[in-house]
Amino acid sequence: MDVVALGELLIDFTENGVSGQGNPLFEANPGGAPCNVLAMLSRLGHRTAFIGKVGNDFFGKQLEDAITEVGIDAAGLLKDDKVHTTLALVHTYPDGDRDFSFYRNPGADMMLMEEELPEEIIRGAKIFHFGTLSMTHPGVRAATKKAIAVAKEAGALISFDPNIRKPLWDSMEDAREQCDILKISDNEIQWLTGKEDYTDGVRWIRERYPVPLILVSMGKEGSRAYYKDRIVEAKPFLQPNTIETTGAGDTFCACVLHYVLEHGLEGLEEKDLKEMLRFANAAASLITTRKGALRVMPEKEEIEKML
Repeated sequence: MDVVALGELLIDFTENGVSGQGNPLFEANPGGAPCNVLAMLSRLGHRTAFIGKVGNDFFGKQLEDAITEVGIDAAGLLKDDKVHTTLALVHTYPDGDRDFSFYRNPGADMMLMEEELPEEIIRGAKIFHFGTLSMTHPGVRAATKKAIAVAKEAGALISFDPNIRKPLWDSMEDAREQCDILKISDNEIQWLTGKEDYTDGVRWIRERYPVPLILVSMGKEGSRAYYKDRIVEAKPFLQPNTIETTGAGDTFCACVLHYVLEHGLEGLEEKDLKEMLRFANAAASLITTRKGALRVMPEKEEIEKML
């Protein structure tokens, strides 16, 4: 496998109009940041696999079908007979930003145990990717840390996207983890470091964690790459028909991993980082014009046309 990801796979109930009685209507979209990343990577021609747990219920079957449909290997997807699939209700604001309400106390994604890890899948990965929702419960936290250790031992690069969702955390401190590639959003780096300036925040991170490549996604301001002593920034591709920002950060992250898979992580020059950011920004902008993310990732040709 090129990329193996571990974490949450859930249903995002996104607003989709109102009923005849004036009640809000919600569409059950497959979601979960790690699988969004894998879906984009699969679209770009990479071999991907997911490790996680859903409920042995209607939604769990829907999610299994969805990831298989987009080309993600589901051999590491387990089903829990006692705990239902995790659900999230997503409220979208006029500017496309979102607010989340989770039904996850517990949810099946929290139930993955250390002894259930398919280590052979992890050992075969070039990149192991994970987020933070799989660190919010003791059992799955231990499983995630074990998976990271197995991946490192096998020589894989470690990719980390915090995807902070404060309603899910008793202690935010557990979100911090060492990696080779860190993708972090503007508000997440401010939370993590307490620094308003992103460069100050990156400096704070590197004083504690030796991360070679740090990507900061800045929404309407574009993105930055911090690589060794280089800082490279790329402008966004703003869309007049943006609907919502769900999946934009995941799409961006996937395109960065795509570049690393093709070019490696060593010896990147300013022009390389600029090319990487522009491709990722373009892809992220396209996903903001679509409802959902996992099933509607852009094709490589669409991205290149925008570029």
